[in-house]
Amino acid sequence: MSSIANETIQSRYEAWLNDPMIDEATKSELRGIAGQEKEITDRFYRELEFGTGGLRGVMGAGTNRMNAYTVGKATQGLANWLLARAGGSVPSVVIAHDSRNNSPEFALDSALVLAGNGIKTYLFRGLRPTPQLSFAVRTLGASSGIVITASHNPPEYNGYKAYGSDGCQLIPEDAEQVIAAIGAIGFDAIKRVSQEDAEAQGLLVWLEEDADRQYIDTVIGESLNQELLQGELGERFSVVFTPLHGTGNTPVREALKGIGFRNVHVVPEQEQPDGYFSTVKSPNPEEREAFELAIRLAKQVNADIIIGTDPDADRMGAVVKDNKGEYVVLTGNQSGALMVHYKLSVLRDRGLLPDNGVVIKTIVTSEMGADIARSYGAEVENTLTGFKYIGEKMTRYEQTGERSFLFGYEESYGYLSGTYARDKDAIVAAMLICEAAAYYSSQGKTLYDVLEELYGTFGYYLEGLESRTLKGFDGVQKIGAIMNDWRENPPVEVAGVKIAEALDYSGGLEGLRPENVLKYKLEDGSWFCLRPSGTEPKIKIYFGVKKESSQASASALRALRETVMSRVDGAV
Repeated sequence: MSSIANETIQSRYEAWLNDPMIDEATKSELRGIAGQEKEITDRFYRELEFGTGGLRGVMGAGTNRMNAYTVGKATQGLANWLLARAGGSVPSVVIAHDSRNNSPEFALDSALVLAGNGIKTYLFRGLRPTPQLSFAVRTLGASSGIVITASHNPPEYNGYKAYGSDGCQLIPEDAEQVIAAIGAIGFDAIKRVSQEDAEAQGLLVWLEEDADRQYIDTVIGESLNQELLQGELGERFSVVFTPLHGTGNTPVREALKGIGFRNVHVVPEQEQPDGYFSTVKSPNPEEREAFELAIRLAKQVNADIIIGTDPDADRMGAVVKDNKGEYVVLTGNQSGALMVHYKLSVLRDRGLLPDNGVVIKTIVTSEMGADIARSYGAEVENTLTGFKYIGEKMTRYEQTGERSFLFGYEESYGYLSGTYARDKDAIVAAMLICEAAAYYSSQGKTLYDVLEELYGTFGYYLEGLESRTLKGFDGVQKIGAIMNDWRENPPVEVAGVKIAEALDYSGGLEGLRPENVLKYKLEDGSWFCLRPSGTEPKIKIYFGVKKESSQASASALRALRETVMSRVDGAV
């Protein structure tokens, strides 16, 4: 870093220490890092970016941290944007939060900033799932929504996601306008009122249990086989569920109960909210480690399926028994393919499959679910990574009637069935995959059996993901260097297979917005993709292969992964 940059960082640090708007506790925290150049740099080398996914960062004092000041400034910027678009009407915003440390405080403070700007806010009294926020924005006819969450990130993180009036996270064009509005103000521009004043003026309205009931009833309405579970099967079929200390506990249980599951066991150690997520390294249902306690309980009760949801309950992971009776964690691609197959097969058999049906997935999601969808006559569309892009397409089709949305999903354990929301929903996904498992159980099959049948029909798809966490200012530079290396020196072949097509999405491809993503398709149908995360200090590398057997796919994936990662790691 240059001396000019160092001086700028130091001046930002000192400005916070001397700013009368900054409270004494925050200043005390900052005095505690005096002389720690690396720590000061990481906290002040930039402002915590409000990107297309909102804010997300480590909690603490500084411009590059999640705290009352960065949250307040983001909310003031959002308020300014909403008021500029309101045309004289009074905007309204719905706010929800997860179980993370400081989430309730950030949520209430956001509401009080909005109230300070004359904007009516609907606030949930306790933690609620992110998809319920999306649903509430739509049902209340609100102008926007905010959810305080860092999804499945480690406990030191928190985040702030903003939504449009359709219940979808802000699309890039809108997010850029909000970013500009935030950048145009300082802390002294933040308007706040007290909670008492906000309530007295009718600008802070608390959402009650009827809002929960409306959401759960709507989710239950997505069930395809409720009658199946009303008898003996609903009592016999055993489910183990872990909310991983997050928001999924009550709504998942309510949804399962609502369609007839009566043998549901919740992992007791992970049932209650805990912002430290003290029983896991990471509250991420993508990782087997998160299911250790659930698998232990499942063995005790001989569970037919295990499900887990992340802290804000927008991601769902499932664990099933293989043909040896061992519990195996399904990948997001496998769960998605199974739910696509289940839903479309039931709709077809009942004559309810629309002629213009569409399944929407991301460019890094397996092609297996796409092949299954096409076999039922459905169209398949790809989007960039991020469920907001799926939600954007849903809203367009709702307006035009051109397509009937059937299912949307991404490999990172995010799924949506139904048009009631515009974000991924672990509640409906948990209900649907448990229902599918019970349905096939009534035919003498497990989900593992069905997956093997699908592989036999469509080919042995196998995917992989590697990620490298590179924190701080140096990490940003390293991620940029990796992407530049591959972009400027594209490979001719990888693992002995020639590159058939190199796709650079930075200029916009296939009708999609520009994004810093590189995807390489190989002549044997394999592919890999490099993408910096938009919400974490990571670069992610995705892999996909399809061969004639599971052994051939595993071998091809291993060779592809090793070759690509040797180059990536050599640049780190």
